[in-house]
Amino acid sequence: MTEMKRRTFLRAAGGAAALGTLGFPALVLGAARRVVVVGGGVGGCTAAKYLRKLDPSLAVTLIDPQAAYTSCFMSNEVLSGERTLESLTFGYDRLRAHGVQLVQDWAVGIDPDKQQVITQGGNRFDYDACVVSPGVDFKWEAIAGYDAQIANERIPHAWFAGPQTLLLRNQLQAMPEGGHVVIVAPLNPFKCPPGPYERASQIAMYCQHHKPRAKVTILDAKDAFSKQGLYMEGWRKLYGYGTDNSLIEWVSAAAGGAVEELDPDTRTLVGLVEDFQGDVVNIIPPQKAGKIAFAADLVEGDWCPVDKGTFESSRHPGIYVLGDASSAEKMPKSAYAANSQAKVAVAAIIARFRNQEPGDPTFVNTCYSIVGEDFGISVAAVYSLDSDTNTIEPIPGSGGVSPTNASPEIREREVSYAHSWFKNVINDMME
Repeated sequence: MTEMKRRTFLRAAGGAAALGTLGFPALVLGAARRVVVVGGGVGGCTAAKYLRKLDPSLAVTLIDPQAAYTSCFMSNEVLSGERTLESLTFGYDRLRAHGVQLVQDWAVGIDPDKQQVITQGGNRFDYDACVVSPGVDFKWEAIAGYDAQIANERIPHAWFAGPQTLLLRNQLQAMPEGGHVVIVAPLNPFKCPPGPYERASQIAMYCQHHKPRAKVTILDAKDAFSKQGLYMEGWRKLYGYGTDNSLIEWVSAAAGGAVEELDPDTRTLVGLVEDFQGDVVNIIPPQKAGKIAFAADLVEGDWCPVDKGTFESSRHPGIYVLGDASSAEKMPKSAYAANSQAKVAVAAIIARFRNQEPGDPTFVNTCYSIVGEDFGISVAAVYSLDSDTNTIEPIPGSGGVSPTNASPEIREREVSYAHSWFKNVINDMME
């Protein structure tokens, strides 16, 4: 991305971040409206924070089973040893400082008629509006022989940062020199489209320093992937991609990368063309909306249909579904997209409470990936709503991607930008 395009993008992003701050009075007199937010990830935290910032009269409750938020984005750096899991973990105290009530529990149901969220602990929380940002769940049936227990104990997906991230890290450290790492990448759509390929890069970076005769194979259910050209440029430069001694091999679906079955005892993956055996196996299963979305009858197919101008559920009014669980084409399922969608939903909720029409939304997404120690790449876009078709479309000329064949200085700068971007997203969702 050129510097001029970056500045243009950031100006647009700033406008999107301010969505809902203009034209709204600071306080509404009368009984406090109640908003219950389900899910303490990027979408949920951003929504809870901005609801309180834009209207301090609101009673906002955030329900999540975890005592702290652990970021999935940037968690691949734990595998290379570039950061710790602790550096990705943030308590919810900063949201409490905004006046958000935190409830540590599982939301197991939503009653849209009584306007209540039901928790595993047996509590019911009344709402005037409900925000659901549940993330994703897995289609365990997609690969025979792979299930949640095997993932927790032996063959991690590590797609939610936490204990499985450390399990995968420990397996890499214990792998013999010259060992084989196999990563299984799922079909679209899924959470963090560039993630499997950044993971392969970070593992290759670790192996380059500690196990240089190792090999990383990506078995892909697709024939193309996000930022593919930039990744392959980095792989060629850093890891010998395309040569006999390449640290990384990518096997597309057409070349036999689709996987049907796992033998967990031998760590063997059964493909359509041939079988693959790994010393370390990391399977990222196909995905669908998180469990509460199904329990609350918010899903059609695998994802939650919404009015993309407000992110209100198409199935139950008064419930707003954000982030990975929502059908928000053509936005990717990413942390930054969830942050942007949350602000649009917040503006729509406050407008509804005030009997106003919501404004025309603008959305933003940006995504950084670190391919090597000094090799960063990125993609960014600004989106608008086509209300006639209820689709979110990139604005022509907005954003951009990292330039191909960029100088080492640009690639190194992108790594620095990636780390700053991470801090800024965390601060925006909580500070």
